[in-house]
Amino acid sequence: MGQPLSEQQISEIMQGIRIPPQPQVLVDLQMEQVSPHASPKSIARLISQDVGLTGAILKVVNSAAYGLSDTCTSVEQAVALIGIDSVVNVINGLAIRTELSDENIVQLNRFWDTATDIANISVDVARAINFEPTDWAYMLGLFHNCGIPLMMQRFDQYFDVMEASYGHPDKRIVDTENELLNTNHAVVGYYTAKSWKVPKPICDVIAEHHNATRYFRPDHTQDDERKTLLGILKLAEHICGNYRILGKQEEDLEWQAAGQEILAYLGLGEYDVEQLNLTYQESGVAAQNY
Repeated sequence: MGQPLSEQQISEIMQGIRIPPQPQVLVDLQMEQVSPHASPKSIARLISQDVGLTGAILKVVNSAAYGLSDTCTSVEQAVALIGIDSVVNVINGLAIRTELSDENIVQLNRFWDTATDIANISVDVARAINFEPTDWAYMLGLFHNCGIPLMMQRFDQYFDVMEASYGHPDKRIVDTENELLNTNHAVVGYYTAKSWKVPKPICDVIAEHHNATRYFRPDHTQDDERKTLLGILKLAEHICGNYRILGKQEEDLEWQAAGQEILAYLGLGEYDVEQLNLTYQESGVAAQNY
């Protein structure tokens, strides 16, 4: 393990991290820190539930200060490498910077909840089709919408725009955002994930995650891990009911446009989706899609 970084070093590395952590996760982490049974593994488990904290930890461990030969993509490995003291400094630094109104917390709950749920569902879908590494599926599920809180901070009424985007029958979600805001959350998310040293295939899928119709049309014959990751993500979003939670829509228009092609590519059938859906409905996660 390397020497713990100073607060100043961490502050410099974390420039650009503006995604606020979930208040409840911060509380849980603070309680874990003072617990006599605290361990790197238990702290890593809590951090993995939050987009901003996961991104911050990965950015720190993959910074020049540690000089790793390979990019670290595991939060548990990152915590072990940088040590609990440095982790605490990162958490405290983000907590100090976070000043959210009650209204912002309510809005961001929609983002936080779906990020964790979609990450967990993505892992199960990856296992169902024997895709490795499953931690890439988790990371994509957690990070794919990381541009949303940044867009919310930049544009007033961003969630109104997003709801309009999800409800348009003929345009991609990002098309409506581009027209109204001259940018979109997929592009912002791509550059954010890239700055966190997230593996390039995951960054690429984040940039393209509202482009599934193009990737899964019959004349698109390219098969690679990016396409598989995109299919995993779109199925996980559908099961979670992302279109209802974020988009406030009754129908999943993206899934209607490409869902059957995605299932065929992944080698899954409606029965497989129904079983996944029932599993997550029992825990209160999945939408009532069936």
